[in-house]
Amino acid sequence: MNDNASLAFGGSPHSGLGGLPQRLVQDGLVDEPTMLDALSAARERKSNVVTQLVSSGAAQARDIAIAAASEFGVPLLDLDCVQLDLDTVRLVTDKLLGKHRVLPVFRRGRRLFLAVADPTSLHAVDEIKFATGMTVDTVVVEDDKLQAAIDKAIEQTDTQMPDLGGDEGVDLEGLEISGGEEELDDAVARDDIEDAPIVRFVNKLMLDAIRKGASDIHFEPYERTYRVRFRMDGVLREIAQPPVALAPKLSARLKVMSRLDIAERRVPQDGRIKMRLSKTRAIDFRVSTCPTLFGEKIVLRILDPSQAMLGIDALGYEPFQKELYLKYLAKPQGMILVTGPTGSGKTVSLYTGLNILNREDTNISTAEDPAEINLPGVNQVNVNPKVGLTFAAALRAFLRQDPDVVMVGEVRDLETAEIAIKAAQTGHLVLSTLHTNDAPQTLTRLVDMGVKPYAIATSVSLIIAQRLARRLCSQCKTLFDVPAEALRKEGFAEADVAAGIKVYGPKGCANCTEGYKGRVGIYQVLPVTENIGRIIMAGGSAIEIADAAREAGVWDLRRSGLEKIRQGVTSIEEINSVTID
Repeated sequence: MNDNASLAFGGSPHSGLGGLPQRLVQDGLVDEPTMLDALSAARERKSNVVTQLVSSGAAQARDIAIAAASEFGVPLLDLDCVQLDLDTVRLVTDKLLGKHRVLPVFRRGRRLFLAVADPTSLHAVDEIKFATGMTVDTVVVEDDKLQAAIDKAIEQTDTQMPDLGGDEGVDLEGLEISGGEEELDDAVARDDIEDAPIVRFVNKLMLDAIRKGASDIHFEPYERTYRVRFRMDGVLREIAQPPVALAPKLSARLKVMSRLDIAERRVPQDGRIKMRLSKTRAIDFRVSTCPTLFGEKIVLRILDPSQAMLGIDALGYEPFQKELYLKYLAKPQGMILVTGPTGSGKTVSLYTGLNILNREDTNISTAEDPAEINLPGVNQVNVNPKVGLTFAAALRAFLRQDPDVVMVGEVRDLETAEIAIKAAQTGHLVLSTLHTNDAPQTLTRLVDMGVKPYAIATSVSLIIAQRLARRLCSQCKTLFDVPAEALRKEGFAEADVAAGIKVYGPKGCANCTEGYKGRVGIYQVLPVTENIGRIIMAGGSAIEIADAAREAGVWDLRRSGLEKIRQGVTSIEEINSVTID
């Protein structure tokens, strides 16, 4: 080992070992031949001796950290107990973090505390002092934990766009995304969308949203801030805060990708983006812009075709509910209505049904606003009221094209409702959605729209009301001790309470978000029986219909939710948030 190498590891030009290597040998953690081999290997690989010892298994990272802290009088820190501040991490570039295997962990004024595994890395400290212009103090950490923390910090700061002016980081510019850049004629806008860091940032956000299972991405400008949020498992969570000055560039980039008019900032616009992840998988994004006080808010709805291919078993129907849905899907005529608020999974339920019906001998046509998932074999039409292509106009066209199955995205007015009902009465299976709170209210809503009660009773065959509840994480869900009286108040049957029902709640771990991972459907599946048909024709209320459904054994949304609690799928709090007791 030459003199410079010896000095770099804390020794002197006239000794075989010194500093930390000598201390490790003296403490019996490593024998001298192994240490000499590690020093040689570290020099050849341009790494430090601590990393070499840990990676080769010659010593434990924790033992080295304790010895290093004692030898050099440097504080010992457990990285597992530290919540990294990304603003502090950004003070040092990703390149320097990887090069020197160091991590900024705290900042106190102009003093920066740097986590290191080898406190003799004086060159690293000097370079970071020069790069940041701050006083640097070191703390010793375990080498294996340090590398994991560096990797995580680089990933997080990359997502939050640490250096918008540089070209470092993962190259995401070559990702295949459909766009309309060839149509640009505005020089300023062209500069905006060709800004490479902006391109990388937007592409990475979209990829991260797909990887995390998000359903929507929100880009939101405010007076002094700009934030990006993902909706994951039905809950919005802030992901990034880019500089507010970049709002116009981000808007321009997103509008170009979705082929919108980048010069028009006064009115809402709708568009679409297709991101091809591989030869066999592509993800669509439905884009909506809306002018706000401080710029354009843009929301991307993620449309994954694989969701429609999950199959009915993955949606969360109870066995008897699934049998009812399949039974009425198999009928040659009638109307199946799916109801619920925005984001309750109506589209997935309908597309799952269409996928079951999608056979060579069946002609299926859909009118949607817009078509969310591309289904090969299904004739899908995007309605366009501006040119007169409304739901009603599309339905009339379908009925002249020998359909077997017709799907209408939403029954919004009397004209659409009447045409759909006539189609259901004349030998066609019609699927559609309606915005009501539960299944019984759907029938009275149609009456309120002006549809004749007799037509409703003879055409509507099945109504599915649904909600989405977050699933408890299977790896960390915790058994809760809930008093019997509290269970009764929630609506559990006396038999379940007496049997000692097990109730689980969220805890939270590295594999989930606050104790939840994924969502499950909660359903009320109501067949329109002869008895319910009589109530409709007699002008009965939703309450009377609900009572008749309950007598016929139909579970309401609350009852279905309680069953998911009993099965350990979700929590009482979650069911209370999506259903009414």
